[in-house]
Amino acid sequence: MKYNEMIGFGVAGNFAGHLEQANEAADFKKIEVSDEIQPKAIFPFYLPNLSESFLSVFPLASTQLKMPETSYDVQIEPEVAIICDIHYSGDEVESITPKLFGAYNDCSIRRPDAKKISEKKNWGEKSKGISKDLIEIDSFSEGGILDHFKIASFHIKDNSVHMYGEDSDVLSYSYFHGKLLDWIVEKMNLQQDVGPAENINEYLLKCNKPTECIISIGATRYTEYGEHNFLSVGDTSVVVVYDKRVYSFSEISKKVQARDFTGEDLSFLVQEVI
Repeated sequence: MKYNEMIGFGVAGNFAGHLEQANEAADFKKIEVSDEIQPKAIFPFYLPNLSESFLSVFPLASTQLKMPETSYDVQIEPEVAIICDIHYSGDEVESITPKLFGAYNDCSIRRPDAKKISEKKNWGEKSKGISKDLIEIDSFSEGGILDHFKIASFHIKDNSVHMYGEDSDVLSYSYFHGKLLDWIVEKMNLQQDVGPAENINEYLLKCNKPTECIISIGATRYTEYGEHNFLSVGDTSVVVVYDKRVYSFSEISKKVQARDFTGEDLSFLVQEVI
């Protein structure tokens, strides 16, 4: 899987309560939405072959997470990522087709001075994470495989395991299935450079219309611990997407406690913080 050839986007505000916990809700007050649960924007985190942008640096890693050279707080953002084919009609995106999914860490700097979402998302190599264990999507619609999955995350610090994000059903996303895909396509074509948002169609054209993309579809809510604790060198970040028909949350927690990051019907992302 050649991730470095795929354009990378994230969805902001697709899980109720997360933006408030991250102190980012006010950033989106200029963004118009058609209903109160609608996500706020999509943002770029990786723009292949666009050398004039800091987003041209490939940020994804599967085993390590590199801290920025600043004193800003850094948090795990546990998410599901989907790998999609992009279909064009002329210079506009006609549709996207999800084909794989897995655990993702949309790791973020808490920068109150950032003007764009992307300024918090890519500070160089190994600043984000995607699991090596991806799962095939049969159908990104009601009744498909993703309907049976949950997202959990943990922070291992000084050899102690802490629950970082709430154990959340993938179906808890505000927009999902075809509604999410239609919204993403609309934003790829029509989103403007307003507030923290950016013109996505312009980036797609500058990157020569990539035919594949990685999309992280939104961060879950934090636990009380996760909201107030941040990453440090020597910690370990763990995000897992697992089939709730096969595993209970208790079983997933026991696997993390035992440092057993293997198994069928799940996708683990385990990153040592360096």
